[in-house]
Order: sequence, then structure tokens, then C-alpha cells
Amino acid sequence: MVELNLMFFAVAIPAVIFAGISKGGFGSGVAFASASILALILDPGQALALMLPILMVIDLATLRPYWKRWSWPDARLLMLGAVPGVALGAWLYRATDEDLLRLLIGGISVGFVVWHLAQSRGWVRGFANRLPPPAGLFAGLVAGFTSFVSHAGGPPAAVYLLSQRLTKTEFQATTVLVFWIINIAKFVPYAYLGMFTLQTAWADLLLTPFAILGAWLGVRAHWMMSERVFFGIAYVLLTLTGSKLIWDALT
Repeated sequence: MVELNLMFFAVAIPAVIFAGISKGGFGSGVAFASASILALILDPGQALALMLPILMVIDLATLRPYWKRWSWPDARLLMLGAVPGVALGAWLYRATDEDLLRLLIGGISVGFVVWHLAQSRGWVRGFANRLPPPAGLFAGLVAGFTSFVSHAGGPPAAVYLLSQRLTKTEFQATTVLVFWIINIAKFVPYAYLGMFTLQTAWADLLLTPFAILGAWLGVRAHWMMSERVFFGIAYVLLTLTGSKLIWDALT
């Protein structure tokens, strides 16, 4: 049960604003940190269920500023691959327990940071050539799966999109469109699995203004804020929350 107390709002409000900023201005890459943060005070399923409507609100708030600025061929490949990925995520959710979900969310969080550090140190090189269309379908499959189980579809989608040499705004607009569709696709199985409750719905209603605020800040930050500063903060949060979730799952 989601208890709407002071501790909940002290954690949830910054997490929701952070998700809005990330999705609104920085390609959704670290928006899933919000679900990781919420999973520190809620059951993993509750954290995922609470965040999905919030993410859908952010999607709607950010569609207009980036309307038709996306790369449609790349978006189409990712969306086609995401559908079976979402189905796979729904199947795994039914077959697992809360500790495994914590381990998945925590592992994806820490793994994303490790991948970034490996790239920044030169241990892993970016792709010299554009990845072919089958890679876009596979990236969509992984994005749909990781998005379902942890709202972490941004990193696999980003790996493919970055290889396509898109402009900053094309990249951002494409992720907005792709995850708008993915989140819609996730809503039905989330509801079927009984993840939504009256408590999560009431919490979402109270947090919606902060989601819209975060989206607005994110769109402005897309043009003004240093990506290095924003992502630096995000990587620290992901490392701390991811490590805590892994510890909780194993102990």
C-alpha cells in the first residue's frame, strides 16, 4: 500500500521532477532513475505502477515542442521491436518476485553507469558506422523489455539512435515519440496484472503538476543546460539507488 505521508512526498516529488527534466530535454536516458528512487520506499511493482501514468503525462507534455522533428524511420524500427519486448516483460513480471525485480532495476541502473564510464574512459568505443535496421529492431526489443520491468528503455534505444548520427533535437524528438508509444503499450498489461491501485492513482493525481513542471524545465534545459552537469548528477543517483536495491534484493 502506498502511504501518502511526508516521507513519500519528500522522495516522490524530486523524483518526478527529475523524470520530467530527463524526458523533456535529455532523451529519456536516465528518467528511470525516478523508479529506482521510488523503489527505495515502495515495493518495486508499486514504484513501477505509480511512475507509468506520470511518464505518460510527461510524454504528452513534451510531444508538442518536438512535434515532427523526429527521425521517423528510426522511430518506426524501435517501436516495431518494442511490442514483443513489452510482451516479454509482462511474462517475466508474472513469473518473478519482488526481490528479483529489485535486482533487475538495480542491476540495470548500475550497469548503465558502468557502460557510461567505460565509454568516457575509452574502454568501449562508439560505433564507427550507422547500425543497420535489424539492430534498430533489436534495440527496440530490449527497450520494450527493460522499459516494462524498470522503465529503463532509454539506454538501449540511445545506443541505436546515437549510431544514426542524429542531431540533438532529432534524437530528443525521436525518443519522445518512441516512449510515448511504448508507455501506451505498457498500460494495458500493467492494468491486467493488477499493478494499479486506488492509492497509486491518487498519488499520481497529486504528483501530476510536478511532472508537468519537470517536463517544462526539461524542454527549456534542452536548449540551455549543460548535459554534462545534468547527467553527472543522474549517474550519482543511479549508482546510489541501484546499489541499494541490489543490496536489498540479495539480503
